[in-house]
Amino acid sequence: MTILITSLTILVAVEHLGIMALEIWGSPAQQSKAFGMPLSFVQQRPAQTALANQGIYNGMLGVVILASQWLLTGTAQHLTTALLLLYIVVVALFGSLTVKRTIFWLQGFPALFTLLLLLGWWL
Repeated sequence: MTILITSLTILVAVEHLGIMALEIWGSPAQQSKAFGMPLSFVQQRPAQTALANQGIYNGMLGVVILASQWLLTGTAQHLTTALLLLYIVVVALFGSLTVKRTIFWLQGFPALFTLLLLLGWWL
């Protein structure tokens, strides 16, 4: 079970690194389509700056999740992973309510599924 949970956790982290890449280096057309924003808005310099800033957060979240899998063990690893996954679920719920509904299914659901498996195994 731990191999499954670890694998799913790593996939969630890699997903956030991919989101980072899209937010920082994606073309405005890709960003517009992915985030459901008008292309004319995404092409503006302030929007590009905001997306890049958001990308740093997603990238660092992915890095911290990966680091927690390799640097921590036992209860510290489980608690850290659970908190990071919960954070993703909350942020994805907010994003799905304020930006685009698919955010929860693409970003929040994998984290929620992994979190529930982790809690079921851990508790």
